[in-house]
Amino acid sequence: MTQSVIDSSDQVLANFISIYSQLGKDNLVDLEAIYHPNIVFEDPAHRIEGWDALHEYFAQLYSNITSCDFQIHHSLVDEKQAFVQWTMTFSHPDIEKGKPRTVEGCTRLELDNDKVVFHRDYFDLGEMIYEGVPLLGKVIRHIKTRLGQ
Repeated sequence: MTQSVIDSSDQVLANFISIYSQLGKDNLVDLEAIYHPNIVFEDPAHRIEGWDALHEYFAQLYSNITSCDFQIHHSLVDEKQAFVQWTMTFSHPDIEKGKPRTVEGCTRLELDNDKVVFHRDYFDLGEMIYEGVPLLGKVIRHIKTRLGQ
């Protein structure tokens, strides 16, 4: 493992964190600077392949939400992969009457030639969406409470 490879990976991660820390409806095109054209993006609800499809996904996502902010807590990187721990605070008019919701998560990135080629988000989809739906949220919180006993 050479120092220049690690320095390059550090810079890719720094760019990723910088862009996501400032991401909003008006600067989604900035994501193109960090993602490979053949990016594969996965989260608990989606698998998206290619930059064009990912950009379309983000454009649709950000057109439906009122706000979305990421706070990055920790990150680790080596020459081929990185991990990022974050808190996302977002509001959507159809979830919990538009009140801000907070979700903890982490991201695993695979790096190649100064770009992210694979992005996988890990978070609790129930916490993010379902718990914000009035009746469904009450049922899910009840189930979680019972599981914790």
